[in-house]
Amino acid sequence: MLSDKSFLALRLEGPLQSWGFDSQYNRRNTGLMPTKSAIAGMCCAALGFTRGCEKEQKFLASFGMVQMTAIAIPRNGTKKELPVRRLQDYHTVGGGYDPNSAAERGSITVSAEDGKPRAKNGQSLAVLTHRQYLTDASFGVLLEGETSLLKQVAAALENPVWGVWLGRKVCIPTAPVLAGLRDNKDEAVKLLRLDKPLESYTRQEDVEIFADGRDSLSDAPVSFATDRRLFSPRRVITKQAGEMA
Repeated sequence: MLSDKSFLALRLEGPLQSWGFDSQYNRRNTGLMPTKSAIAGMCCAALGFTRGCEKEQKFLASFGMVQMTAIAIPRNGTKKELPVRRLQDYHTVGGGYDPNSAAERGSITVSAEDGKPRAKNGQSLAVLTHRQYLTDASFGVLLEGETSLLKQVAAALENPVWGVWLGRKVCIPTAPVLAGLRDNKDEAVKLLRLDKPLESYTRQEDVEIFADGRDSLSDAPVSFATDRRLFSPRRVITKQAGEMA
């Protein structure tokens, strides 16, 4: 009997990546590995699903059964391997416009009348945010799941309805995200063009049995709806380079 499971291989390469896992509005950190919620969001964008729509809900319910493995792939510079670093970006949002003015509503490019940030009772109305990114990172992702679902995702990533990003809209991929779909893991790994065995790379894997994991991440999306974003825990194990399965 043939298995109804397939493996979808993805390549995540770009100068900046950001994988939020414990972000609050004004401080948005990044993890060192891609999150399942970010990969699901990328798939939803490629499929053209709007936030909170019925199609998204059905997709996320099915995607919750998909097993994910993220692989950290070192990038080589001209003389040595490039270290992955966190970059923190400082933002100000608003403060230079009046949200109650029809002419200014929705625009952050309109300057305050006197050229200074708008304030109320001496307090600036600008919102300060700190956002983290990874630099010089490269990842491979293997998704194991129902063949029909992964075929749908693969077709969408090949010709996406909306743009796909590496965690945030400013993080543009520098290579096609879709590597390919195969019916076994070994063939899917080959699509990532690794120059060493999989065990030679640091990787983070989903586990089915709680005791087999070492960490729980709240990044399995249940809903991306703006007014009811909801995530459930995902049990994972992170294996360092050289650590066997």
